[in-house]
Amino acid sequence: MMAVSLGFDLSLIDLHDSGFEERTSCYVFHEPKKAIIETSASPSIPFLLEGLKELHIQPEEIDYVIVTHIHLDHTGGAGLFLQSCPNAKLVVHPKGARHLADPSRLIASAKMVYGEAFDELFDPIVPVPKERIIQMEDGGELDLGGRILRFLHTPGHANHHFSIWDEKSAGMFTGDTAGIQYAQLKNKETELFMPTTSPNQFDPHLMKQSIDKMMAFHPQRFFFSHYGMNDQPKQAANMVLDWLDVYMQILKKSSTVEEIETVLMQKVREQLERDGVENDHPVYELLAIDLNVSAQGMIHYKEKQHSK
Repeated sequence: MMAVSLGFDLSLIDLHDSGFEERTSCYVFHEPKKAIIETSASPSIPFLLEGLKELHIQPEEIDYVIVTHIHLDHTGGAGLFLQSCPNAKLVVHPKGARHLADPSRLIASAKMVYGEAFDELFDPIVPVPKERIIQMEDGGELDLGGRILRFLHTPGHANHHFSIWDEKSAGMFTGDTAGIQYAQLKNKETELFMPTTSPNQFDPHLMKQSIDKMMAFHPQRFFFSHYGMNDQPKQAANMVLDWLDVYMQILKKSSTVEEIETVLMQKVREQLERDGVENDHPVYELLAIDLNVSAQGMIHYKEKQHSK
């Protein structure tokens, strides 16, 4: 099964991002006007289409494709997916719209981060026609036929990021600004929520402000893009904020990506070992990827501060 019901007339499709299960979520709203949040990259589109098929939704029925920000693991497949959805509009932050219409800079930036793995992870990246793009301002709303989604600009992970408040589920769709939930650990009776600080717009102060902005809605659940629903949003947010402080302490003493990666992984292993997670648990494969990308973003942030 690709798709599972979450209640609240809402389903989750596992997009099998980069070949990993429980890595990137697509959320599907079952309303008069149908919408999804996140497409992941183009290699995930077959999984998205299969999930919709399981939910008995035809691609032509989709009215809105929403992306929380334009990093390619969230929106790289949007243009390809829209070819199957002739009636859908793409909803994106105003700062991201032009890069979806012309993804050349997005591609160049991702190649700097992912190197030789780029093609396998992201190809093809299809431009989105300008007339199919809706730019959503801070505080903007989208009516799905009685269900209102409210959009909040939430920088910190990226300047082109919004999160989405859904009153029906009393839930916040957090994108990446409120971090990653490592859903692979749920069956270990432990939880791990970590910041994601990828290059090149990471800002710890804006990230904290954005998390506060989300929590001001008193959400009863978070819907993480990576990955899944959690009904303890305060606990999740607090863990992300605590780790963010750890990240910045490490950054003060570190000058290379490799140094940051090593220290961060050591600290995560120490926590997970205390929680009874074995050393060879599959979660460490994801953590190795995420901590490398986060370390790159941290060093980039440090260099920007020194150049001011």
